[in-house]
Amino acid sequence: MAQMILIVDDEAGVRELLGDALRIAGFETATASDGMSALTAIRNKKPDLLIIDINMPLMDGFELVERLRSTGDNTPALMLSARADRVDVTRGLTLGADDYVTKPFGLEELLLRVKAILRRSQISTSSGTDLTCGPIKVDEASHTVTFAGELVDLSPTEFRLLQVLVENKNRVLSKSLLLDEVWGITFESESTVADTYISYLRKKLHRDGFEGIKTVRGVGFVIQEPKPQPKSEQK
Repeated sequence: MAQMILIVDDEAGVRELLGDALRIAGFETATASDGMSALTAIRNKKPDLLIIDINMPLMDGFELVERLRSTGDNTPALMLSARADRVDVTRGLTLGADDYVTKPFGLEELLLRVKAILRRSQISTSSGTDLTCGPIKVDEASHTVTFAGELVDLSPTEFRLLQVLVENKNRVLSKSLLLDEVWGITFESESTVADTYISYLRKKLHRDGFEGIKTVRGVGFVIQEPKPQPKSEQK
């Protein structure tokens, strides 16, 4: 069955353009012209992905994402921004959006982003493998993360980023590799989305003396296994 994508934009031309491109790519689509009508469509159609314009009447894209996340609805969301303003981008990601594209955008890039979001939000749970790094445990079967046994709430994108880091612990991963593995960005990009999500992971996982997610300036990021304490320092 084809995956369903809901396009939320107050411009009819944008809705038609995206609808045509997504249907050609094999997706089913539905549309809404504002945030209020989008809420009804989401309840009725249960889409696999939302494409949401930021600037809309009645309820803008930020408020729509905030409402959804506050009710526990974690449907992946790709936001469309009319300007490459870092404040807009950061706000959208902070509220719970999974990625963003700046208008005007190329359809090829947008489709790559869509497929990457869907891929990482539906990671196979068949392996049942547990990944660990110090107090962190990534349970791929249940798609959960714990820190010293305590459940940590991560978005699908945060989970995928942590998964890639822990799979390659103690190995420095370049930003371009992370953009490819997590966001499906296979072309040269100045995107700061990796930096933004690394900061989110640090806020949630750097505690109780653990500070394992490191930045290697000019290269990328690494998560390091904590060094064992000397016996003389152990209680």
